[in-house]
Amino acid sequence: MIPRYTRPEMASIWEPQTRFKIWFEIEAHAADALAELGTIPKEAARTVWAKAKDATFDVARIDEIERETKHDVIAFLTHLAEIVGPEARFVHQGMTSSDVLDTCLNVQLTRAADLLLADLDKVLAALKKRAFEHKMTPAIGRSHGIHAEPVTFGLKLAYAYAEFSRAKERLIAARKEVATCAISGAVGTFAQIDPRVEAHVAKAMGLVPEPISTQVIPRDRHAMYFSTLGVIAASVERLAVEVRHMQRTEVLEAEEFFSEGQKGSSAMPHKRNPVLSENLTGLSRMVRAYVTPALENVVLWHERDISHSSAERMMGPDATVTLDFALVRLAGLIDKLLVYPANMQKNLDRLGGLVHSQRVLLALTQKGASREDAYKLVQRNAMPVWRGEGDFLQLLKKDAEVKKYLSDAEIAEQFDLGYHLKHVDTIFKRVFGES
Repeated sequence: MIPRYTRPEMASIWEPQTRFKIWFEIEAHAADALAELGTIPKEAARTVWAKAKDATFDVARIDEIERETKHDVIAFLTHLAEIVGPEARFVHQGMTSSDVLDTCLNVQLTRAADLLLADLDKVLAALKKRAFEHKMTPAIGRSHGIHAEPVTFGLKLAYAYAEFSRAKERLIAARKEVATCAISGAVGTFAQIDPRVEAHVAKAMGLVPEPISTQVIPRDRHAMYFSTLGVIAASVERLAVEVRHMQRTEVLEAEEFFSEGQKGSSAMPHKRNPVLSENLTGLSRMVRAYVTPALENVVLWHERDISHSSAERMMGPDATVTLDFALVRLAGLIDKLLVYPANMQKNLDRLGGLVHSQRVLLALTQKGASREDAYKLVQRNAMPVWRGEGDFLQLLKKDAEVKKYLSDAEIAEQFDLGYHLKHVDTIFKRVFGES
């Protein structure tokens, strides 16, 4: 995490004080359950809460202890004992470090997911608003970067809306999958702690018990979570790249908002660069970079090892913080995006009607020409237009072989822009519903 790309609410989830607060809550809830089962005195459980519930844990002190013990959970428990006193001997009864670490990580990931879901709602709201604003704004569709057939700018945004709707569904599922709790003790057998303790802690922390843990919560859950973040990041970049293309000087169909006093270049005062969407491309790469270690963390030795631990200390905060920042930036970019319908129309007309070539092809086949012959007739009239040697409609009207099948009026009929947009309403209803 670096401050430049960090929003405070997400960062707070990963701060040491938050982590130690969650550790304490896990331990204290476990103590409550142990007390109810008669394993430890009820007064001891009450004392743990009374003395440490509102405590501010001394991070520097915990770090100091860890430098000696070389063990983070032991360092925390030692500091907790300094706060609680003699009753601290009843804390962590029958538990192992992973019970605390893994349950805490899953609490943090679920909280992070909740923020990311709110971010996705912002992106979806911006996309929907702008999509309906430009529902029927004609634009050229491109395949391979080359002009294809007409679309609308609203459809481009609708594509993105549908994609981010799927992203939201995936994240909801990933959140559910990672929201498990393990308080099962060494090697996950519950030999030293009753499974009812796990159930109590899980409910208190907003999780569900892990059906079977091997001292650690299975990392396939986390792999799916971070893979989901990676797919969302890919969707962010896909939309960002579209904006970057549309802002190119030769295209200029849309442009990032350029604020008063903003500067585009240290050397060239005229520049207005797509810096936000370029930034989103880079941030998306960083989120996706954590997918591979998340997948590799699935493979642990036997009942547990800590090969996953160092990676998760980085990937948990970095991936969620970065994606949080990127999604909020994307929502703002779309909301303020400058759209130029006149330039979209200009680009539509750039190839002199070639965008209607398929309609002419189909019309010829419907009048008796073979598909192969129709293709040749249309293509031989299209190629001169590419070279700037005429207008497609006029060339077709002058072609004697074309005229064997189609009259001038029938040829002209194939150049109706509205024909390409007749199902926009249908598509919008599929994407947005009847609203």
